[in-house]
Amino acid sequence: MIGSIAAIGAGLSAIGAGIGIGQIGGKAVEGIARQPEAASKIQAAMIIAAALVEGAALFGVVVSFLSIR
Repeated sequence: MIGSIAAIGAGLSAIGAGIGIGQIGGKAVEGIARQPEAASKIQAAMIIAAALVEGAALFGVVVSFLSIR
């Protein structure tokens, strides 16, 4: 039972990361479409934000699996 709860936590963490990265990518494309000359700055900020979202998701997965014990 505890393992299935951990799996649900890991799944919710992965879903949250997917939604977050999707939002980041979509807004970055909109920003680049509006101001093509700022594409390099937008891309750099997008990569940093995506890395932070992935880090938070990885933290959530690890915490959910450590809660099995």
